Amino acid sequence: MSDPSDAPARPLDLVVTGTVFLDLILTGLRAAPVGGREIMADGMGSSPGGAATLAVAASRLGVATGLVAAFGSDVYGDFCWSTLEEDEGVDLSASRRLEGWHSPVTVSLAYDDDRAMITHAHPPPIDPDLLFGRLPDAQLCFADVGTSRAPWIDEAVGRGSLIFADVGWDDTGVWDAAGLRERLEGCHAFVPNAAEAMAYTGKDHPGAALEVIRDWVPLAVVTAGSGGAYAADEATGETVWVPGLRVPAIDPTGAGDVFLAALMAGTLRGWGLAQRIRFANLAAALSVRDVGGALASPGWADVCDWWSDLDPGSRLTRDYAFLDDVLAEVEHRMFARAVPTIGFESGTHDHPRHGPRPGHGSLARHVPPVTTPQEKR
Repeated sequence: MSDPSDAPARPLDLVVTGTVFLDLILTGLRAAPVGGREIMADGMGSSPGGAATLAVAASRLGVATGLVAAFGSDVYGDFCWSTLEEDEGVDLSASRRLEGWHSPVTVSLAYDDDRAMITHAHPPPIDPDLLFGRLPDAQLCFADVGTSRAPWIDEAVGRGSLIFADVGWDDTGVWDAAGLRERLEGCHAFVPNAAEAMAYTGKDHPGAALEVIRDWVPLAVVTAGSGGAYAADEATGETVWVPGLRVPAIDPTGAGDVFLAALMAGTLRGWGLAQRIRFANLAAALSVRDVGGALASPGWADVCDWWSDLDPGSRLTRDYAFLDDVLAEVEHRMFARAVPTIGFESGTHDHPRHGPRPGHGSLARHVPPVTTPQEKR
C-alpha cells in the first residue's frame, strides 16, 4: 500500500501508468539514414515522452492528471520531472526517482510524413508494481495491456474507475486475441490503431475490426490515420466514423496519445460519441504541427485559435459547433513547446519553459499539408 503522505494534492480525474522516456526528435529529414551517410535535420526538439505524453496532453486540456512512473536519477530525469511537475501541473506524488538508474531515451526521426524510433533503456531495478503499490483514486485510469495485465486494474475497477486500455505492436507476430481479451476484462475502453486492431481480429479493414472489438469492451475505438477513426459505444448504441483533419504536419510523434487524452477529456465532460471522436481527431491534428509528442500537445488556447480561423459556413464549423460553449468556460493558457536542448546554464537562451514555439518560423514553410497520422508514442 502507498504511504498516506503520497496522496495527491487534489482529487484526480485521470491516473496514467507507464514508462517515461526522454524523447529527442529530429524533423525535416529528407530520407531515412543509411550506412555511411550523414543526413541533416531541419529541426530538433527535446521532450518527456512515453507515458508522459498522455499525461501532459490530458493535463493541458484541464484534466487533473497523476502520473505513476519511475524516473532516472540523471539530468534527463531531472528535466522530465521538473517539466511535468512544475510546467505542466502533472501530479507526481505516486512516482519515484530511482538512484543509479538512467532514464530511457528515444530518438525519433521524422520523415516521409512518418517517423522511426531508436530507444536505449534498461529495466528499472525494482518491479514497478512493487514500487508503487496502490494507485491513487481517479475517475479514469490508463493501462497498457499489450503483454500483461497489471494487478492494480482489478482494484481500480472495483473502486469504480473506468480503465482505458491500449496495446503496442506485437513483435512476436502472434497477435493472441484470446489472451488480449482476458487482459481487457473489466476495462471500459480499448483504443488500438488500425494495424493492431486488424492484426488481433484477422480483419482487413479497420471498420470490420471495430465490429469484433466492440464485443470486447463497452467503448471501442480504432484510429486509422488518414482514414479517420471508428468507434462504438455500448452504453448509447452509437457507432461512428469520423474523418481525419488536414494540417501542416511536422512531427507525428505521440499523436495517438494526444488522441486518447482528448477522448478521455470528452468522456469526463459527458459528450456524445461523435463529439468525443471529433475532438480527439482535432487534438491529434493540432499536435503534429510542432516538434515533440508531449510538448506539442494542444491546450484550449490552441483549440480556440483553430476554431476562430474556421470559415463560418464550412462543414467543420457545423461539426464542431459543440466547442463554442466549451471555449467560453475553459482557461486559454498558452504552453511551452519543445526546444533543441534540455536546458542552458546561462539565462540568456531559451529555456524549455519559456522558449519560442517551433513550427511558426522557417521550418513550417517547408512542410506540406498532410492528413493527420494517429500513431503510438
